Amino acid sequence: MLFVKNARLLVKCGTRLMQARGYANEMKLTFAAANRTFYDNADVLQIDVPSFSGSFGILANHVPTLAALKPGVVQVIENDGKIIKYFVSSGTVTVNEDSSVQVLAEEAHEIKDIDISEARLLLSKYQSIMSSSSSDVAKAEAAVAVECCEALIKAAE
Repeated sequence: MLFVKNARLLVKCGTRLMQARGYANEMKLTFAAANRTFYDNADVLQIDVPSFSGSFGILANHVPTLAALKPGVVQVIENDGKIIKYFVSSGTVTVNEDSSVQVLAEEAHEIKDIDISEARLLLSKYQSIMSSSSSDVAKAEAAVAVECCEALIKAAE
């Protein structure tokens, strides 16, 4: 009986806390890159993002979060259930207390627009630069490009 009483108290306190923090049942997404704005304060159901601390999904009422994006696929599930996938090279994702989300990518493209043969050529080019370069800076830059190309190819396959 004590457990039931405590559970009711937790639910009541949790509801008050959610109301005080301004939780919403909707999620507004702003997703932009230097080349294009994909969503501008649009209502969406879910967003899945690749981050350096692991990939994760975001729903309305997600805990506030700030994460760095790694090269990979951002998946947006719109309210009508339509799924759109984008490749991002890097950037940040911010989840706010009001369930608004900002995805700011250095570069982003819809997966359907990726030319996989071109991505494979770029991967080969940067692997060659990485193995033949004598400069540590050039090797590091090539390593970043290789990581990005590998993620791009994986996303397009």
